Amino acid sequence: MSFEVNYAERVTRLPVYLFVKLENMRNQALSEGRDVINLGVGDPDMPTPSFIVESMRSAVTKTENHCYPSNDGKLVFREAVAKWFRGRFNVELDPKTEIMSLIGSKEGLGHVPFAFINPGDVALVPSPGYPVYSNCTTLAGGEPYIMPLLKENHFLPDLTAIPTEILKRAKLMFLNYPNNPTAAVADKDFFKRVVEFAEINNIIVCHDAAYTEMSFDGYQPPSFMEVEGAKEVGIEFHSLSKTYRMTGWRIGYAVGNPEILKGLFKIKSNIDSGVFSAIQDAAVVALAGGAEEVAEMRRTYEQRRDVFVKGLHGLGWDVELPKATFYVWAKAPGRLPDSEVVEKILAEADIVAAPGSGYGETGEGFVRFALTVPTSRLREAISRLAEITF
Repeated sequence: MSFEVNYAERVTRLPVYLFVKLENMRNQALSEGRDVINLGVGDPDMPTPSFIVESMRSAVTKTENHCYPSNDGKLVFREAVAKWFRGRFNVELDPKTEIMSLIGSKEGLGHVPFAFINPGDVALVPSPGYPVYSNCTTLAGGEPYIMPLLKENHFLPDLTAIPTEILKRAKLMFLNYPNNPTAAVADKDFFKRVVEFAEINNIIVCHDAAYTEMSFDGYQPPSFMEVEGAKEVGIEFHSLSKTYRMTGWRIGYAVGNPEILKGLFKIKSNIDSGVFSAIQDAAVVALAGGAEEVAEMRRTYEQRRDVFVKGLHGLGWDVELPKATFYVWAKAPGRLPDSEVVEKILAEADIVAAPGSGYGETGEGFVRFALTVPTSRLREAISRLAEITF
């Protein structure tokens, strides 16, 4: 007797998730006893600030935190988000209707297509971009339409290049600034054009703002919600993962149009549960008292950025100095495809990096490095790269 497992067609259409590939590459190298410098996955190497950990230690002891949490988040957490948003972006949000907690922003980004995409509908997806945008559109039965992010356009999508027949079918548009993987930034003028575009074409904007607090040289990235009309046409996703080095805690939130949030909530409430209440309590403490920790984090990553980009320039790599995120988006040297460049870097220098094509076809020819190791290791990485002939 033989038993055959048949995957749903939607699953067979998905590629292997990029970050699983990178983790497998790293683990294989480590299993061989190699001294690996992991610049592949954007997971902060610095620990969660101790004052947040201590607040969590206390919150875990509270009996009331061990009940099922509400799906849309504790009101005290949503009020803390509203206060932080007001102070950071000068944007007023109603904690009861315009803020919803998430099990990390990835959860919300992955669920939103299921709320608004029917089979045959289109989601406008940036490429290169975070794979969740296109993959979850596919899972929801929709069709991702690629908006190329090109260097000559400062890695901003050309909204005027999208065909009329696509716009008629488009229900969602994903944006992400500061951008992963390109580290590009967007200004308010661009966001104003996005609002006008969304109003004309009746397209919901989903802005992934996970990196607004990771910026350098005094630059402060704007929120999409700062632009007049943004709250009418879209929602914005934020995360405590990178800002407060809480990647494993899984807490984020979405803000914006209440009706859009209701749609996301309906999917979320049927698929998963709310964030563990003790984590929400710790997040309240982080939002209220983490400003100096965040400033110190920026200084650390800025120093790492300066060292690594200077080193790449010395080796002849074509790379711009990023204003935000902890990523460096570099043109792959030589004539090899970016996937082969990454394999060569791992094989000959024991460095894990991400191929640009892993974020979409438009990323072909680039390599993404994450600045998630100490400066001394970045200098070592440059020394190793100097020994490679491309």
